[in-house]
Amino acid sequence: MTTTLPGSDDLIRFLDRWRRRRIVVAGDFMLDHYIYGNADRLSPDAPVPVLAVVREEHKPGGSANVCLDLRALHSDVACLGVIGADSAGTQLRSALRKAGCDVKGLLIDRARPTTVKQNLVGLAQHRHPQKMFRVDVETRDPLSADSADRLVATAKKLLRGADALCLEDYNKGVLSEAVCRRLIELAKKMRVPVYVDPAAITDYRKYRGATCITPNRTEAALATGANGQPQSPATLARMAQRLLRELSLDAVVLTLDKQGAMLLEKGGRPIMVPTVARQVYDVTGAGDMVLAMLAASRANGADWPASVDLANTAAGLEVEKFGVVPIELDEVLLALLERRHESLGKLRTAEQITTELAAHRRRGRKIVFTNGCFDILHAGHVQFLREARRGGDLLVVGLNSDRSIRRLKGEGRPVNHEADRVMVLSELESVDYIVVFGEQTPIRLIKSVRPDVLVKGADYRKDQVVGGSWVERNGGSVMLVSLVKGRSTTNIIRRIAKQSRR
Repeated sequence: MTTTLPGSDDLIRFLDRWRRRRIVVAGDFMLDHYIYGNADRLSPDAPVPVLAVVREEHKPGGSANVCLDLRALHSDVACLGVIGADSAGTQLRSALRKAGCDVKGLLIDRARPTTVKQNLVGLAQHRHPQKMFRVDVETRDPLSADSADRLVATAKKLLRGADALCLEDYNKGVLSEAVCRRLIELAKKMRVPVYVDPAAITDYRKYRGATCITPNRTEAALATGANGQPQSPATLARMAQRLLRELSLDAVVLTLDKQGAMLLEKGGRPIMVPTVARQVYDVTGAGDMVLAMLAASRANGADWPASVDLANTAAGLEVEKFGVVPIELDEVLLALLERRHESLGKLRTAEQITTELAAHRRRGRKIVFTNGCFDILHAGHVQFLREARRGGDLLVVGLNSDRSIRRLKGEGRPVNHEADRVMVLSELESVDYIVVFGEQTPIRLIKSVRPDVLVKGADYRKDQVVGGSWVERNGGSVMLVSLVKGRSTTNIIRRIAKQSRR
């Protein structure tokens, strides 16, 4: 198997160019009703826990969750489905509209109830909340002919100008075989790619002609008759190849939990796309997140490996949270930055730091900047950097290059070369990023970093700090930090030279 995958830098640059795309989501729209309480005792009349209700909440679920995921990924979303003429349907429509979704495609069918999943969630002995029981209100009957016709007619309107169609199938009767085939045929005529998160069923023929399908390994085994077979890479590849061939797809993405995913493109070989190992708290919603990120990434022009890598990353973040929580685009970007941090450490180029800090800033983090030679690191440096870091959430250190130090201090400096100084600074907890610059002053780097706080030693006046006036004009501030008396690289060098002459 090949492993031709994009690097973190490529994905970060891709997300930095991300644009809004219009995506239609069709399928089984549901309302999730959560009842939270304390479960500290058993019932006296039966061996069951008693839930003492504390609060309740209602959230969009099923296909509606894909809509919320896409909104979190900065997509314009149109909903296409059926709800009942009931209070649950009204709540669901209102919640989706409030989230910014186009709900004109949510059709009312008076013969069907809105699907409601009532979840009882208990907390015992101050532990994490756990789902105790679920009560479903639903029908799985296929849509009536009239409702199916109205749904397809509405799809024709919504798909004009759309960048993708997502089919989120929970086998509740909306995406029947006839409706699926009509929607896929319509989308193909309108040149709109179709991405399918399939139901757990034995026959996938109703998805034939879609662009891509994203079953998990269990669903794929059920649909291909591979139940009970060892889930080796070879078996997974055979399942993917069978689905690709029999359903005339462009790609198959098998989601494999902590193993990531397997991607098979038409005419290609299977690619294993690994994921970052995470603490799994609740897998609910991970498949929805994969579908949303895959469709949004492809709509933004990503190739299949990059789209699957991003989908893996988003789903990994999803499983760390309780319940269904949409993952914001910036959360995905920060996860990629953490991945890059593991490989690069704290050193960045000016281009890299600009992208990363923009993501941090959107998350409300305050950026601090200082600069210097930091030639022979001493207690004065450590105290200065510690105080600088207290000025915000992240500290960026602009480090003079060897050549710029020689211009400033003469041919005998620096004592420690650039790579050594980067390594030593990287070990300080107070330092988050290091950027090496070679200019006479750091003004160009300061304008790239756009710090909220610019820090310099108190041996300067504010009007002497390079970039200070620019930072203040752009809403930031200048902070002067007192220096530790008698601690400087120059003094250390003098003492060493004096001792060497003895």
